[in-house]
Amino acid sequence: MARRSVSMLNRLLANRPSPFTALSRSITYMPRPGDGAPRTVTLIPGDGIGPLVTGAVEQVMEAMHAPVHFERYEVLGHMRKVPEEVIESVKRNKVCLKGGLATPVGGGVSSLNMQLRKELDIFASLVNCINVPGLVTRHENVDIVVIRENTEGEYSGLEHEVVPGVVESLKVITKFCSERIARYAFEYAYLNNRKKVTAVHKANIMKLADGLFLESCREVAKHYPGITYNEIIVDNCCMQLVAKPEQFDVMVTPNLYGNLVANTAAGIAGGTGVMPGGNVGAEHAIFEQGASAGNVGNDKIVEQKKANPVALLLSSAMMLRHLRFPTFADRLETAVKQVIQEGKYRTKDLGGDCTTQEVVDAVIAALE
Repeated sequence: MARRSVSMLNRLLANRPSPFTALSRSITYMPRPGDGAPRTVTLIPGDGIGPLVTGAVEQVMEAMHAPVHFERYEVLGHMRKVPEEVIESVKRNKVCLKGGLATPVGGGVSSLNMQLRKELDIFASLVNCINVPGLVTRHENVDIVVIRENTEGEYSGLEHEVVPGVVESLKVITKFCSERIARYAFEYAYLNNRKKVTAVHKANIMKLADGLFLESCREVAKHYPGITYNEIIVDNCCMQLVAKPEQFDVMVTPNLYGNLVANTAAGIAGGTGVMPGGNVGAEHAIFEQGASAGNVGNDKIVEQKKANPVALLLSSAMMLRHLRFPTFADRLETAVKQVIQEGKYRTKDLGGDCTTQEVVDAVIAALE
């Protein structure tokens, strides 16, 4: 089993070009597959509340007359693998909108979310954790962008049982992926007039793995003298986030830390139900709820049809900008934020008791 893990690791490291020669500015920030013409987007409703919130997006897009057509595929978390026709659809359309896919805990099939990211080389997760007008939170002036490496680290999936009762799980960090995500973060900061990039790590303990990640970030930082660069240990980072989140701007992290940091920052800024997100690679992009993207809700929320559609609606606005429909994106984002600010139509997680459909109807009314 150990030999198999080494073989898989060698395949991960093989034939990787330098990120500085392989990527251009437009690709590093976010691929632009369209020219403003009507586009087909792959739609994966997913499990649990997924069909409710993706259905909300479909209704709003139709009401806006947005130039987007959805190509729907049924994918459920219990499947052993993502169907090949779904992979081909995303490769063809370049863009996907996705609800949550459930992942079994402590056994069962491997994560379909990870399968999608690895198959399509979607290497960067971007979550914008920002205060939403009208939502009262403990902290103000929160505007944090968490950029997370999406394909390796503890999520590499290289695990085996050495002897009964002893499991070995490999954390894979490579220079190629570390430089690639670091450059993505600095390019994002440069193109969005951000002032600081913070690298999150645990190099005081994992000196080789996280040390390589930091070394890569430092090398990339030299090419961006106009952007302040600093580093923070992940446990201190979490404490600083809940104490003084306004000190952070853009954060770049390895895989696992980014998951933790993004969810913490989202909770501080208003909750995972209002945080948009995108996952991008050199050729493809998947848009979904930014933090806790694998959240599929519970049976009660599904039965009562009271899932919060805000995060996916805002992610859809990100998708529209990505497809070069900025006017539609601005209209959608403005309408959603207007509904939140007015406070009349909110789901339970935001202090209300509305159904998904009532929120959708309010957003459509605001569009008009």
